[in-house]
Amino acid sequence: MAALEDLLERFRRAPEVIAMMLTGVFGEEIDFTPAPGKWSVRQITRHLADAELVGTYRFRSVIAEDNPPMRAYDEAAWAAKLDYATRKPAQSLDHFRRLRADNYELLKGLAPETFERKGTHSERGEMTLMQLVEVYADHAESHARQLQGVREAYKLAKPKK
Repeated sequence: MAALEDLLERFRRAPEVIAMMLTGVFGEEIDFTPAPGKWSVRQITRHLADAELVGTYRFRSVIAEDNPPMRAYDEAAWAAKLDYATRKPAQSLDHFRRLRADNYELLKGLAPETFERKGTHSERGEMTLMQLVEVYADHAESHARQLQGVREAYKLAKPKK
C-alpha cells in the first residue's frame, strides 16, 4: 500500500515540479533549443499537457472497461501539426495542472485492487493501471529534467554582456 501511496504522491506533485522548472523563464529562453531536433521549453510544456490529455482517456478506459486498447500516438506529429512552437507555456502548464489534478482525484479514491486492472498498449503491450500511473509519473519527472537541461544549455549559449 505504501508503494501505491508514494506513486500517487509523485504523480500528484508533478505539475509543481514542472512549475518550479519554469520559474523565471521568459523572452528568448522560451524558444531556445539546445540542438537541432530538440524541443524548447514552450514545446515540452505543451507536450506535457497533451500527454496528460491522452493519459486521462487511458486511465478511465482501464478503470471502466475490460482490457481496453491504448493506441500509441506520434508525439512529433502532434508537436508539428498542433503547433507546439506557438503555444503559451503558462496556458500549457495550467492545462497540465488541471488535468493532472483531476486524474489524481480519480486515482486516489480507487480501491487498491483497481490498480491491477489491465489494458493493452499498442507498443508496450499489456499494462496494469499501476504501471500506467508509473509511466505518467516518470514521464513528467523526465521532462522536468529535460527542462532543467534546456535552461542550463540556454545559460551557457547566451551571449555574455
